[in-house]
Amino acid sequence: MSQLSLDEPSPAPGGSRVLKLTVAYDGTDFHGFAAQPTTRTVEGVLRDALARVLRVDELSLSCAGRTDAGVHAWGQVVSLPLGGVTDVDPVRVARAVTRQLAPEVVVRDAAVVGGDFDARHSARWRAYRYTVVNRPAPDPFLARTAWWVPEHLDLTLLRLGADPFLGEHDFATFCRKGPSGSTTVCRVQESCWHDLGDGVLRYDITASAFCWQMVRSIVGTLIEVGMGKVRPGDVLQLLRARDRNAAGRVGAPQGLCLWEVGY
Repeated sequence: MSQLSLDEPSPAPGGSRVLKLTVAYDGTDFHGFAAQPTTRTVEGVLRDALARVLRVDELSLSCAGRTDAGVHAWGQVVSLPLGGVTDVDPVRVARAVTRQLAPEVVVRDAAVVGGDFDARHSARWRAYRYTVVNRPAPDPFLARTAWWVPEHLDLTLLRLGADPFLGEHDFATFCRKGPSGSTTVCRVQESCWHDLGDGVLRYDITASAFCWQMVRSIVGTLIEVGMGKVRPGDVLQLLRARDRNAAGRVGAPQGLCLWEVGY
């Protein structure tokens, strides 16, 4: 199980402290990450488990990315201000929470860090992975974690279509409208497809930030590129259009995984 990282020493006693958790979860049976009063969410079960372990009535969580219903995570990061909670052993907390929630939710790493850390606002980049099963028949063992696309996909076209997303762009074409004042401008550092063999493809994308349903919308359009319905050369025009109606279909949620967050 996890232990305090050497590059993240525990703050001096009496200082402001934050509990930082790296969490993995299967999002299939959750209605997204964010807590909701009447539905089961990842934040809801995680908050309840932490409250029991830390013996507090209420607590506030911040996360690196609010995943949608059915979306998974391997490297979701959650932060919790400890306030008056003392003598927190992060290894014990990680083990206790995992015992309550596994195998759906697992705490992969835990550390006590300085009070200025926030899982969302301190993040410098986020990386997502999207898995596609491209075979005539679906795979029952990948059904919860991949999008089945039976039509043949041309990997060369997929890779050509992914290139224009690199760099800084306004992704309004590929984002659902968010709260007033939110930006759709993001800088993408990685956008590439990998052939994992046996008809399994994976799309990796890393960016400074992501707007709502951005990755699933990008993948949906790229699938149409791979089918030959959209030319790779038209992708940049779609980006520049900044028109949500110009994008293709939205990829299925189960194929998406929040893989890693950088700080």
